[in-house]
Amino acid sequence: MKFSYILKGLWDTFKDIMPVTIFMLFLQLFIFKKPLKDVKLFITGLFLSILGLFLFLEGTNLFLLPLGESVGENLVTLDSKWIIILLVFIIGFSTTLVEPALATLAMEVEEVSVGSIPRKTLVYTVATGFGTGLSLGIYKILYNIKTSKIVIPLLILSTLLCLIAPEEIIGIAMDCASSTTGPVNIPLNLSIALGLSKVIEGSDPLLSAFGIIGLTSLGPIISVLLLGIVSK
Repeated sequence: MKFSYILKGLWDTFKDIMPVTIFMLFLQLFIFKKPLKDVKLFITGLFLSILGLFLFLEGTNLFLLPLGESVGENLVTLDSKWIIILLVFIIGFSTTLVEPALATLAMEVEEVSVGSIPRKTLVYTVATGFGTGLSLGIYKILYNIKTSKIVIPLLILSTLLCLIAPEEIIGIAMDCASSTTGPVNIPLNLSIALGLSKVIEGSDPLLSAFGIIGLTSLGPIISVLLLGIVSK
């Protein structure tokens, strides 16, 4: 990796981070009229954020995306489509367990609910929903099904569950779905779908692979709403 390439990458990351940083500083210093508690710590944090984001993006491009696409392309070598769907479920379930945003959300929910919604129960429920949504997306690719034929019934089901589920769980379900769209899940699982769609005969990656992230968001919503209904 050339030094000029690294400098350009760091500069691009700096330009992405600075607008929101400047805006937040403006609010802090001129609107709220509050000084920074530790300027040196702020500058160090800014530098580490730029470096960390650059390294993460490069790592994703060099590691997660090629690996996911390669796995997706090689899935067709398996004899059974249902084995492919099962393996994809395991991948989706496992990657969701390591999402930092979900772990943080689950801890907050456990604290606010005074332990009535245990952290591990919520995490495993969301992971099951995510894996199921990802499996439905792969099922759609394997059998060349239109996205609308899967999404519309799921939207109707989630709406009906919102009418039945306890009011407290609805907001949690929505936030849990958002927490799964993190730095591990999206690059890896989308690249798997793209890789598989490229080698399936008659499959168009633009029509088949995209939309799968929406399904992985609907899955946790439904699973968490069901959890709320069962534990009502």
